Amino acid sequence: MKTLLTIIFILVCIVLTVIVLAQEGKDAGLGSLGGGSSDTYWGKNKSRSMEGNLVKITRYLAIGFIVIAVILNLNF
Repeated sequence: MKTLLTIIFILVCIVLTVIVLAQEGKDAGLGSLGGGSSDTYWGKNKSRSMEGNLVKITRYLAIGFIVIAVILNLNF
């Protein structure tokens, strides 16, 4: 059981690293040039875009990372 969790943990670490590196920075994009706001079409629909999906996936993987790390640290 512990070996399986360790393998899953390693996979989550690798995928989480790749997804974080694939995301753009907060200052990236054309909206930052003119002090863009969230009132634009892009700002309103960002959660439906690829970038929004990457943020959601990152959030779920980070939660999984923490949960698996805690489980692996428990001494059963």
